[in-house]
Amino acid sequence: MSNELVQAVNRQVANWTVLYVKLHNYHWYVKGRNFFTLHEKFEEMYNEANVHIDELAERILALEGNPVATMKECLELASVQEASGNESAEQMVGSICGDFEKMVEELQDAIELAEKANDEGTGDMLLSVKQSLKKHIWMLKAYLG
Repeated sequence: MSNELVQAVNRQVANWTVLYVKLHNYHWYVKGRNFFTLHEKFEEMYNEANVHIDELAERILALEGNPVATMKECLELASVQEASGNESAEQMVGSICGDFEKMVEELQDAIELAEKANDEGTGDMLLSVKQSLKKHIWMLKAYLG
């Protein structure tokens, strides 16, 4: 695995780690008439984040790289931002949608790096994450109207 590809996959580990915490924040603090829907959706998403963190980090390890494994490292490397702590329900959904859109772009770049490195396994894993995010984006945008 090229160093550039390790860095790109590590950015995804960092993004999902920050999102894991952010989605918990939103799960706990969402309020309003859509509480039940969003409370459940955010839980579904942080459970998905947990799976992605583990699979991506283990892929890096299998390829003899070093996944980021501290919050400090994740916050430094991630392109997504933590929750501010005072978002409305709509702002929460919009923030997650924006995070996912940014990650889809980064995943596409990482997929291209995997192709250059002839690393089908990593490329397939990244493509699967990208497809999941694209579905979430569609649903979040539908929710926002």
